[in-house]
Amino acid sequence: MSNDDDDLPPVPPVQGVEPEMFTVNENQGPLTPLAGSPPPSPKWFREAVADTPEDRFITVEGARIHYRRWGDPARPGLLLVHGNAAHAHWWDFIAPMLARDYHVAALDLSGMGDSDWRTDFYSMERFAREEIAVCEDCGMFVPTEPPIIIGHSFGGFVTILTGALYGERLAGTVIVDSPVNPPERQGSPPQRVIKPHHVYPTLAAALARFRLMPPQPAENLYLVDWVARTSLKEVEGGFTWKFDPAIWRHFSIGDTAARLRETKCRIAVFRGEHSILLPPEIGEYMFNLLGRSAPVVEIPQAQHHIMLDQPLAFVAALRALLADWNHSVATRRV
Repeated sequence: MSNDDDDLPPVPPVQGVEPEMFTVNENQGPLTPLAGSPPPSPKWFREAVADTPEDRFITVEGARIHYRRWGDPARPGLLLVHGNAAHAHWWDFIAPMLARDYHVAALDLSGMGDSDWRTDFYSMERFAREEIAVCEDCGMFVPTEPPIIIGHSFGGFVTILTGALYGERLAGTVIVDSPVNPPERQGSPPQRVIKPHHVYPTLAAALARFRLMPPQPAENLYLVDWVARTSLKEVEGGFTWKFDPAIWRHFSIGDTAARLRETKCRIAVFRGEHSILLPPEIGEYMFNLLGRSAPVVEIPQAQHHIMLDQPLAFVAALRALLADWNHSVATRRV
């Protein structure tokens, strides 16, 4: 998740996550030198973002949902799902490296990115239906092999529910640093006033307010710069954040442990080695919930925002997992 300190949205209740994990470190300065041009970037990144995807919109329960897609529609499908207050562009430099073997799509959940803000309510069930609707619109249920959904952070919680409700239609789900915690690790989100976003007079002024949530250092400044710039939209008077600050009003994330156990397809869990949200003991707890028969994969030297911290290691691990799933028989009961 990323946003300005003053625009921080209330975080949905996540069973077992301490409130301080979702607070902004007031001593944390801007993560990127955003006053001028983007910072230097490696060749692999420039080549990835030069692979321009197709942008599409569909309507799901009255809201226009935006998604991007790469690769050959005849190949097996991968749907990529972003975190809280994030958007599809978080996957712009990951998706092209997966599109060699897959038909890849990344959506904006309603209220985030370039999708519509809902005027009635948001719910986990609606977000899950948005995932399935994008898979349908892409034609991902046409090939013999059903699609796989990969969800990061809050998107992982949505994907856990999708696997519980619609898993018989999927080849698998990959949950990326989305902690399902034991009862003794319960917490509640901070209470925040829901208010309109600030409008910043210049792009540079807006970018200077960008933060990662939960707070963490970031070495790959070119990646943070990319997601920061794509987190903003131009409005009258300047620039502001794309996500709806009212998403989390009257919102419940539900019983994530029960939904994890109810998954009806293959599942894998990825965690950052240094993630404060999904430390080793939480990975072990999730491993046990899954009957100790689904992999929990640790990405070395990564924190919560794995695709920003270790993008190439993340892609390599995903490729290895997907290749194994493509050439093996599931042993876990579903």
